[in-house]
Amino acid sequence: MELSKEKYITVRMAQGQGVRTIEELKEKTDITIDSEEELKHIETLLKNACKCKNVSIETVVEAVKNGAATVEKVGEATGAGTACGRCKGIKTNIIENKR
Repeated sequence: MELSKEKYITVRMAQGQGVRTIEELKEKTDITIDSEEELKHIETLLKNACKCKNVSIETVVEAVKNGAATVEKVGEATGAGTACGRCKGIKTNIIENKR
């Protein structure tokens, strides 16, 4: 079972606003998690910054801590955002908040 498109978009938009945990997601959105399987999909998604290149939030945070201070530099260092670019908001948030 995959997440519905609506829930996927909700999670990704929330990540662009700094959400990194299930608890934060529930606080900042009206998402309902209907099953353990759905919960696992959301937890996996929350750990991922770039789905196209399968780059984790942790990898992007490390790149930022190591000096990648722009979306372009993060892309060069990690590959994140070098395919479709839809993760730009998430990368920007990580750069701004260092998390």
